[in-house]
Amino acid sequence: MIFSPDDVQTRLRQQPFVPVRIVTTTGQTYDVYHPDLVLVARRFLVIGTPSSENPTQAEQVTRVALVHVAELRDLPPTQPLDDGAAA
Repeated sequence: MIFSPDDVQTRLRQQPFVPVRIVTTTGQTYDVYHPDLVLVARRFLVIGTPSSENPTQAEQVTRVALVHVAELRDLPPTQPLDDGAAA
């Protein structure tokens, strides 16, 4: 399946947000526990690695071409953060 930017945005905007694992065609995975850590562009995603101080802010980012996104897999939710937001 080829994912469009709209497919990814729809998944990230799902309410309530369900954490997602982005799986690439090379087998690389990116676990996303907060929707703000993914920037969706027309041809790529910018996926943030959460910082240890604030898991809703990125420590570093990785750019992944949309053509290499093979799967969007639901993950179990994590325990709430101190501020009540999911990471």
